[in-house]
Amino acid sequence: MTSWVGRTAAEIAAAVREKRATPREVVAEHLDRIGRLDGRGGAFRVVRAEAALAEADELASRDDLAELPLAGVPVAVKDNLAVRGESNRVGSAATPDTPATDDHVTVARLRAAGAVVVGLTNVPELCVFGTTEGVHGTARNPWDPTRTAGGSSGGSAAAVAAALVPIALGNDGMGSLRIPAANCGLVTIKPGHGVVPAGVSEGDWFGMSENGPLATTVEDARLMLAVLADGEAAAPAEPAMRKIAVSLRSPLAGVTISPPYTTAARDAAGVLIKAGHQVRRADPPYPLSLSTMSLAHWTAGTAVDAQGLDPRLLTRRTRVHAAIGRRFLSSVRSGDSRDRLRRRMEPFFAEYDVLLTPALARRSPKAVAWHERGWLANVLANTNYSPMTPPWNLTGWPAMSVPFGTLPSGAPCAVQLVGRPGSEAMLLEVAQQLEKLHPWQRTAPLD
Repeated sequence: MTSWVGRTAAEIAAAVREKRATPREVVAEHLDRIGRLDGRGGAFRVVRAEAALAEADELASRDDLAELPLAGVPVAVKDNLAVRGESNRVGSAATPDTPATDDHVTVARLRAAGAVVVGLTNVPELCVFGTTEGVHGTARNPWDPTRTAGGSSGGSAAAVAAALVPIALGNDGMGSLRIPAANCGLVTIKPGHGVVPAGVSEGDWFGMSENGPLATTVEDARLMLAVLADGEAAAPAEPAMRKIAVSLRSPLAGVTISPPYTTAARDAAGVLIKAGHQVRRADPPYPLSLSTMSLAHWTAGTAVDAQGLDPRLLTRRTRVHAAIGRRFLSSVRSGDSRDRLRRRMEPFFAEYDVLLTPALARRSPKAVAWHERGWLANVLANTNYSPMTPPWNLTGWPAMSVPFGTLPSGAPCAVQLVGRPGSEAMLLEVAQQLEKLHPWQRTAPLD
């Protein structure tokens, strides 16, 4: 019997469309793997075993099954997006345990494309931090279970890296797709503003949060992005010579990048030079104020999300984060600092098509009870390992994490690709060249 675990979403969908596999067979096999492995991985808060099998059977009877781009593909959904019939806890004890009456638009698009939602994945409380742990569980990196999967889409990333599902849905407000993807050896793209419907919590963190895919191949990331964008990002870019800037400098003053990540960026640059691109060292004009600007927006987003929740049920780190953010609400809402940052960056991206950087500064923190530790300890841990992602939420421009190289522990390393607005197809094309010329192991060796 053919095994569908470990296959790509594109392979599974093709098999279901061609009736070489049934949706029930595919979903049941993945549910079995979740049942065997997720007890020690912590990817899922809720597994929809009976509901997913029922949906798989309904899918098999659809008249348009042979046309569906994600026919029969099991997918995991981050627990801050509504899934009909399931509660949306956002990693907290303070949120209501009330089933959603409707799917979030991105979930609805995945289902319309033939995907089957097998569960909701763990997140840190209110999706604030770059580690995933809390009252609903701890998401561990399948490559190194002593380490966090990252956050805030940590459960979704852990699920894909462990081959519990071939693809997962997450979102990114300060790096929440790219950070766990980089930790777990996955491909992700945070699309530019407006490409995919957002609707992430209350106000999308002032328009900085974007929904996007987590996958093991560029092909699957492109396929899922096309579905989420309702076909708007479907067409691959034509291969062409690109002007690529390589920067090894941290955007945040005082944070250094460790050798494995600088080496990954240098080596990726070498691969792209051999592929025919024009590559040179150049640093974006990061302002000195970027650290305080990032902190202001990060905390203010939490202040909005915490409104209406019982503070006694929130962890101390979340309460402090929200309290600090309330002081910044008026200045952040004006949008002036983000406008200035975009204007400052535009000449750089007029000269270069793509920015290549390390994805992280160092490996992820230990998988411990960070939610029980103080606010400052959490902020320092997050900032010291993931300074590379926030600028591109502040600008609202597309950015990717792509696996490249390994850490001394054997866990994956990664690089980040950034482009100007509307460059999603170009970034995916450059990422696909990296994948072709420097392939990676797609999932963690758990069996």
